[in-house]
Amino acid sequence: QVQLVESGGGLVQPGESLRLSCAASGRTFSSYVNGMGWFRQAPGKERDFVAAVRWRGGDTYYADSVKGRFTISRDYAKNTVYLQMNNLKPEDTAVYYCSGGTQFWRSSDYLAREKYDFWGQGTQVIVSS
Repeated sequence: QVQLVESGGGLVQPGESLRLSCAASGRTFSSYVNGMGWFRQAPGKERDFVAAVRWRGGDTYYADSVKGRFTISRDYAKNTVYLQMNNLKPEDTAVYYCSGGTQFWRSSDYLAREKYDFWGQGTQVIVSS
């Protein structure tokens, strides 16, 4: 079993930055999970893909709406994935969820919510002046 715990959310003004962290635990995590992602869900909307990273290779993937502003990274030794969010906009307001998956066969799989098996509890990000 894999457990994911997010942290780092909060209230910021437009143009400011936040860094989200997701700590993964579980005896088999490092040998079992081969991709980690961030999704977000605004009130009344679907849970949408934000960013993902191939756990061992480090390849990264981003939604068009966050390219150039958000950066996903991972610390292999700490089993932790980060989402650095810069130049935040009100439309970035959402609950952000960390996720992990084991079955990625092509690049497009990393963008698909149904490919992720493990989810954190979510952390709220509010961007407002």
